[in-house]
Amino acid sequence: MYETLIFTGGVHKSEEIRELIEDLGGFILQDSIQQMELVLNMAVPLEDVDKIEEKSKELLAKLSVAPMAGSEIAIVSPTLARHHLPHAACDISEYLREFGAKDNMIGLARGDGKGTAGITEEEKDLIEEHDIVIFALGSFENCIKEKAFLYDDIDIPVIVTGAPEIDVEELPGADAYVGGLGRIPRRLRRGPDIRALDKLVETIEQILNDKKREMALDPPLVPSIVVKNAIENQVKEIKDVISPTPVTSQLDGVRVKLNYDNYADTIADVVIDGKKLSELAEIKKSKMYDYILVKINSESSLVEDSN
Repeated sequence: MYETLIFTGGVHKSEEIRELIEDLGGFILQDSIQQMELVLNMAVPLEDVDKIEEKSKELLAKLSVAPMAGSEIAIVSPTLARHHLPHAACDISEYLREFGAKDNMIGLARGDGKGTAGITEEEKDLIEEHDIVIFALGSFENCIKEKAFLYDDIDIPVIVTGAPEIDVEELPGADAYVGGLGRIPRRLRRGPDIRALDKLVETIEQILNDKKREMALDPPLVPSIVVKNAIENQVKEIKDVISPTPVTSQLDGVRVKLNYDNYADTIADVVIDGKKLSELAEIKKSKMYDYILVKINSESSLVEDSN
């Protein structure tokens, strides 16, 4: 088992923490440098967390647990048009990244307006490529309730946000509801706003932990971070991708930001423990920019195949 952590410290001597992660058999999930500060998302074996803590203290860096690291979250707004976009959606995205989340903002083609709102099958498929989805809705209770059809048949955990307090039982298809995050003409910087964002973080972490426990009953054949590491080491074209996190970890797979038609066979031929990735996972075209989506088979698939 691995623990996901965030290292925040200076660039000077940062190669020492990178080398330690590698020596311990851990993985770097994402790194970014802002001026002279390095932010490093990592996954390391549970039994070696104390070694990372010691090195972080030595380098005068901050180390924190990042339960959301290694997952991909969709943040859905009714539309990304300027006149309708809830400001909360932008702040939610920014806030979650501080906790190690990799999130994507998605605007529905015609999600605005009670009477005209809708969601297409392609949009649902795109949303379901993620580990969890947040529907960032507005300030009116009846509007939020009437838009439950946007997510009532989505197969991944759904969190709904809005301004009023609503019982989640009144929102068919939602796994959780977080209030205090409606559509307002300012940034979420005040005390009640931060408390609502913290509640959202707590809710996401709880749902992700529940999902991880459920997956532990029938785990993937290999951890997604192992697949990520193998692709980055064996597919040289990954180094030429300029998008952030060219191989994005999910709980049960990875998103590879290479064109499916050109590189699907290359990804399928990646070798992990003597087996091709195509033997361990389903490799399909993503709805996002024709990227490659790798979904790792679970251990029970071995039993099914043998029958």
